[in-house]
Amino acid sequence: MTTQISTHFLSDIVSKAVRRGATEAEAIALENTDFSVEVRLGEIEKLEESASRGLGLRVIYEGRQASASTSDFSAKALDELITSAVEMARLTSVDDAAVLPSREELLSAGGVNSGDLALYDESIVLLPTGRKIEMACTAEAAARDADPRITNSEGASCATTVGRLTLVNSSGFAGEYRGTTCYLSVSPIARDGDQMQVAGWGDTQRSLAALDRPEELGREAARRALRKLGGRKVGTQEVPIVFESGAAEELLGDLFEAASGESIFRRASFLVGQTGERIGSEQLTIVDDGRLPGAVGSRPFDGEGLPTRRTVIVENGVLRSYLLNTYTARKLGLRSTANGARGLSGLPGVGINNFFIAPGRHSPEEIVASVGNGFYVTETIGFGFNAVTGDYSRGASGVWIEQGRLSYPVEEVTIAGNFREMLRGIEMIGNDLRFRGKIAAPTVKINRMMVSGD
Repeated sequence: MTTQISTHFLSDIVSKAVRRGATEAEAIALENTDFSVEVRLGEIEKLEESASRGLGLRVIYEGRQASASTSDFSAKALDELITSAVEMARLTSVDDAAVLPSREELLSAGGVNSGDLALYDESIVLLPTGRKIEMACTAEAAARDADPRITNSEGASCATTVGRLTLVNSSGFAGEYRGTTCYLSVSPIARDGDQMQVAGWGDTQRSLAALDRPEELGREAARRALRKLGGRKVGTQEVPIVFESGAAEELLGDLFEAASGESIFRRASFLVGQTGERIGSEQLTIVDDGRLPGAVGSRPFDGEGLPTRRTVIVENGVLRSYLLNTYTARKLGLRSTANGARGLSGLPGVGINNFFIAPGRHSPEEIVASVGNGFYVTETIGFGFNAVTGDYSRGASGVWIEQGRLSYPVEEVTIAGNFREMLRGIEMIGNDLRFRGKIAAPTVKINRMMVSGD
């Protein structure tokens, strides 16, 4: 890759934007080297490697804001970028909440912690292309060798990203960090007679040492495909539901939509006005933490330069905070939780860092054993969550529980409820929390939901 973009370089662009009339300005640069390989039945189907750099500029002019981006770093292109952004800002509507974090906010936040968050792993940078291909092939081979009923494969993939982010604004912030990620996944196909089932399984980590071994990942993917064979519908009934960790993560992703400041200030969430109120079981604690060492969602500062932190969203069932960037915090008369997220173009939104349900004390086996008749959900399908009302309805598959034991596979059913009751109805939380991305959850048991299969 070409010479890295420095904070000094971005500071010069910010200064020029201010001299041309911007009240405030912010410049961000992203530099990435991306690699991906896809294999199927041991053969390479796709291999890509690319390097990219880009620069985004956001300017604010008397409460009006606009953004522009470029991948052309010539003096002429950068001059046009600054001119265009300032002119666009002059033409937009006034919004009093359109501000950068103030110098006082940046100072009162304590500055960016220089502690090592373990975001960068040199072993990923040095990982040879041949080894990445081998990892994908090994994962697929392990899945195919796990059982004679694994008769085919949709393939396996390995991908790495090595990147650097640099951010400077006119409030006095200048910072940068680099990071790595490695992703490995496989999707084997199981067959028994005329029935065929596929299951995908993968892992994403910042370090190679933390990534699941290809053989383990392949065998787990095969186990998941095999347990879906012989799936059947069940009659409509209201029963306890146990969400396997992966399915619980999808629930948590829905809850993020409701807890985001963007939904709150638009009054498009069932959580509006609920801070300080009990919204869930006493066992439920939900956290967003941008400072977990080695976690995929960790970063020293958010997309607006505020130092990341640990924010408790729900504490023992009580709603303590929403997730906010500077704009939504200003709209609500609150302070940012350092959840500003942005790319090169567009305005900052609200994003997650590492968003998770705190683990409980029960093993997944204990949770299943507590259910006399119920549904162990391993996968949800489609979209069926209304953040305004909390209504929830999704297609699902998994395993039926009889007398505390996993009995037979279930497919083509719908599970339904309302998040207000679902959160309050959480009876048990597992001790099996593991991060495979930015959202993580352990096994969760809800006392009752409707299952429809007729």
